[in-house]
Amino acid sequence: MPVTFLAIQRVLGYLVMLFSITMLTPIIVSLLFADGTWAAFGASFLIILGSGTLIWYPVRNEQRELRLRDGFLVVALFWVVLGLFGSAPLLLSTYPSMAFTDAVFESVSGLTTTGATVLTGLDDLPEGILFYRQQLQWLGGLGIIVLAVAVLPMLGVGGMQLYRAETPGPVKDTKLTPRITETAKALWYVYLGITAVCGLAYWAAGMGLFDALCHAFSTVAIGGFSTHDASIGYFESPVIEMIAVIFMFIAGVNFSLHFLAWKRLKLSNYIADPEFIAYVKLLGGLTLFVLMYLYLTNYYSTLSETFTKGLFQVVSIGTTTGFTTDSFVAWPGALPVLLILSSFVGGCAGSTAGGMKVIRWLLMYKQGWREVQRLVHPSAAITVKLGDKAVNNRVVDSVWGFFAVYVVVFGILMLVLLAVGNDQVTAFSAIAAMLNNLGPGLGEVAENYGSVDPVSKWAMVCAMLLGRLEIFTLLVLITPTFWRR
Repeated sequence: MPVTFLAIQRVLGYLVMLFSITMLTPIIVSLLFADGTWAAFGASFLIILGSGTLIWYPVRNEQRELRLRDGFLVVALFWVVLGLFGSAPLLLSTYPSMAFTDAVFESVSGLTTTGATVLTGLDDLPEGILFYRQQLQWLGGLGIIVLAVAVLPMLGVGGMQLYRAETPGPVKDTKLTPRITETAKALWYVYLGITAVCGLAYWAAGMGLFDALCHAFSTVAIGGFSTHDASIGYFESPVIEMIAVIFMFIAGVNFSLHFLAWKRLKLSNYIADPEFIAYVKLLGGLTLFVLMYLYLTNYYSTLSETFTKGLFQVVSIGTTTGFTTDSFVAWPGALPVLLILSSFVGGCAGSTAGGMKVIRWLLMYKQGWREVQRLVHPSAAITVKLGDKAVNNRVVDSVWGFFAVYVVVFGILMLVLLAVGNDQVTAFSAIAAMLNNLGPGLGEVAENYGSVDPVSKWAMVCAMLLGRLEIFTLLVLITPTFWRR
């Protein structure tokens, strides 16, 4: 079946128009703080709305249903187009003054919840711009596609294709409710509820209302953008740090489990989920190792500081959030590289976290152990299981295929950065941070990406998009099979 371009154009136009509405909240923030950026957001609203209308209007009567391959193309186009349109306020604003490459980099970084920034002097930026950056991450975390999946059926366009193309993880057909629209709404309500509770907790712990809302957006989205150059460390509050740790951990869990816990009012679903158990064990083990290392090397002067700084950085980097309260780059020995490597695992499938997802690593571990057992018992029929359920061999094969492509893409993009003059530490950590949607790296990109050359920034933009859409969603578009009738 060929790709239905007119149906795709109609959906894309509608989604762009929908995105234009997100320019209205920064206008309100700008007017409340009288920071003068409302005009840039107002112009961006008109540009994006007009562009979406031009895309949608000629095909407004197109009623054909989206198929699976159409869903992949819509999602890929949507994220690329949104990254470009999202840069509009940053380009039109007089402060900060940003070049096109930097504006697109910042926009894509926000929407993909990577959290890498080219900006400095965040404490002095207009509140409208600061709020907009945080809002980009919140919408990118779970909001836009889930909202679109809930809305599109009302327009006569099915949402399951978009849901399957967007949902992270190797198993994509699990629905929380019989109808995909209700599934999308359920996830949206859970996402909104956790954000509200997180914001209230920050506020109660001493953050101002503006900072509390902004950091709740980036915490639950596992984004990492902050309104301050010092990130969460700006507040110098162990209570705020522990609140962030709790909600970063929560956001790294499959949101389906949160929904089921809320619906059934019990926590048994968490305990019964093999991926959640593996997620807890990985973060727990990594935390214990890092704390012991920091303690034995006397890096911090007190035990409490060792605990709070160590725990925060482990959870932040391990869940690919990217908040910091201290420079983990300066930690002794192998710890900085170990934390960067932990981002390759990331959070659970169905969460807002980046990385390859815990379930994939769990399946690869089980498959590897099965091969060891087969060496001892060549004739035994050994199945890979998650809990008590056998995993289809096709799923296991897809996980290994994903891992292989992930490594190849990582290698190619790292070579691009090396070819244009970046040192090995910077190239390795930058691509790891981009592909895993982490944010902070090592070397020249430990604090900021402003000094990176334009070619490297565009390579990183590609890495961020590939990581956010889990590689195959974009790579499938360049295969002849996708376009074949």
